[in-house]
Amino acid sequence: MWIKICANTNLDDAVLAVELGADALGFVFAPSSRRITAQQVAAITPQLPAAIEKIGVFATLDFEEIASMVRIAGLTGAQLHGGFSAKGIAALKTQLPQLRIIQTTHWKDEGQSAAEFSQELGEINETAGIDAVLVDSRTANASGGTGVTFDWSAARKVLFAPGHKRLIVAGGLNPGNVQQAIALLQPWGVDVASGVESRPGQKDPEKLAAFIANARQATILDLQAGAVRFSGK
Repeated sequence: MWIKICANTNLDDAVLAVELGADALGFVFAPSSRRITAQQVAAITPQLPAAIEKIGVFATLDFEEIASMVRIAGLTGAQLHGGFSAKGIAALKTQLPQLRIIQTTHWKDEGQSAAEFSQELGEINETAGIDAVLVDSRTANASGGTGVTFDWSAARKVLFAPGHKRLIVAGGLNPGNVQQAIALLQPWGVDVASGVESRPGQKDPEKLAAFIANARQATILDLQAGAVRFSGK
């Protein structure tokens, strides 16, 4: 299970997440109470292990700006929240071939049907250069970091369709529900921000430790269940 701890604003929180076993750290460049500048991130990333993924969260579709901020901040990935542009993604990959690109989509925006969402997801899956798809919730005021879950049961059949890229679940995850999300949706990864905070932009060490431990435990339980099903017991 790939675990991303998002909306980091300081070195101490970032280091703690790494020590507890996170695979990736997120830094929000989009309008948010957790927003951070590329220069601030540039002071953090050199002090982190090379193996840890450092991912910027962007609400813009200005791919020249994204590329510039990636270079300044020392990032290894870009998470695109501003919309979907196959042409822009191709341009970004041309400039930064090693960059991991995560395309965000939102489960059934208001007025959208499951079929329309499935079509949108299909278009994303057919696009070269995208490494993973993050499925998030959306509110009237925010497209990420909402602290609100989407309808996992309704989304399950659509997200389980064959041929999908790596799926990352976000939106309202916390230490108490991450195992349920993993069991229902069987994602490649999980992403959390507000669910492990003591206040916006400040991580809670106990919540952070519990979230990572519970996500890892859910993976073990799922593997054990799969072994039982395979053996016919």
